Amino acid sequence: MTTRILTGITTTGTPHLGNYAGAIRPAIVASRAADADSFYFLADYHALIKCDDPARIQRSRLEIAATWLACGLDVNKATFYRQSDIPEIPELCWLLTCVAGKGLLNRAHAYKASVDKNVEQGEDPDAGITMGLFSYPVLMAADILMFNAHKVPVGRDQIQHVEMARDIGQRFNHLFGQGKELFTLPEAVIEEEVATLPGLDGRKMSKSYDNTIPLFGSAKQLKDAIARIVTDSKLPGEAKDPDSSHLFTLYQAFSTPAQQAEFRAELLAGLAWGEAKNRLFQLLDNELGEARERYHTLIEQPADLEDILLAGAAKARKTATPFLNELREAVGLRSFKPRVVHIEGAASISLSAELDGRVIKSKKTAVKAARFVSFRDEDGSFRFRLLDAAGEQLLLSKSFADGKAAGQASKRLQSGEALDVRAQGAGFGLWLDGELIGESLDFADGAACEAGIARLREALAPQE
Repeated sequence: MTTRILTGITTTGTPHLGNYAGAIRPAIVASRAADADSFYFLADYHALIKCDDPARIQRSRLEIAATWLACGLDVNKATFYRQSDIPEIPELCWLLTCVAGKGLLNRAHAYKASVDKNVEQGEDPDAGITMGLFSYPVLMAADILMFNAHKVPVGRDQIQHVEMARDIGQRFNHLFGQGKELFTLPEAVIEEEVATLPGLDGRKMSKSYDNTIPLFGSAKQLKDAIARIVTDSKLPGEAKDPDSSHLFTLYQAFSTPAQQAEFRAELLAGLAWGEAKNRLFQLLDNELGEARERYHTLIEQPADLEDILLAGAAKARKTATPFLNELREAVGLRSFKPRVVHIEGAASISLSAELDGRVIKSKKTAVKAARFVSFRDEDGSFRFRLLDAAGEQLLLSKSFADGKAAGQASKRLQSGEALDVRAQGAGFGLWLDGELIGESLDFADGAACEAGIARLREALAPQE
């Protein structure tokens, strides 16, 4: 069974060594598992809650994206995208807001902490508190539930948000599911073995404490930061206690058991702190050197990063778009147009529409089974969708430079000429004159894909 894992990274700062060891490295390792379906995203909408500096958010998005790719994230296996590139997420956030209890949100730790701080200072309890902060758990629930994640790796301070996502998803299922579980209820995963690294002063490595070690600074910056790690006053030749040394804890997070044993023995034998710091520098420089080069190459090619993230968003939307359509249908945001009902074994097609739970029958008895919907993308290019009679997407075209070219392609598909349909990945592509003209959404399995191809052929069959 495939397990869907989802992790978001808030884009408000530059990744440091603690972020790498505690979140990035284990997530990338997890994404390589054969049974993993990983969704990793830049939580840039969340960043707006805590940061009002546009330049900082933009720079952070660039640095964090480059970091994940430089560290080895395989975007062909994992789905890597920006939250703000998925318009279905804020729409789902509103649907969930309409069922989330205010009492539930009142209990959110971040909101309560802000209220308590205001009260202590003699301020109005809600002074300076935005709706973004208050409804943060609903947006996080939308992130998780949009993709029906099974597991969400989080720090202990985020467990409550995953639990709230479960509560909100469960209520939505109860109200609108009609016996169907629309949302998978997520599980928070706390990885006890993942390193929580000490910073330069021994406290948890954090930008808040200004005690971080840069992840992809120059070798000199790395060496200078390590030189500032606080140690005891033991002189060279005096035995050092590895178990009380922050420097040894850092060394452990990046070394093999054999390296750890050797370093421990050397500290107990009186290794000087200066030499011990040099050993740590050499270890980290070896670990991060190649990734550092890839990182700086990516930073200098932001257009390439943009293309990678947009491709990830397109991949994510293949899941999000049809699912949101299902949710809109569930809550009553339905089309007024009659729905086509195919009757098994019947030559004709009957139509019906649903209004206030009543079936309204149309006088028409037969309709064309498919329709094309043309639209203009944000980049100015033209595309079209092929929808079946029920409004379900069968095909999404490639981008065309102008509307005329898109129209000519759709006309050829309706001309009755033989279709060149090829299975690819979890879906299929449609080709014209040896060129990929459009693609389907991903299917759950091969049988579903074959059924989708059959529906496409039926939809484009010449009408008698």
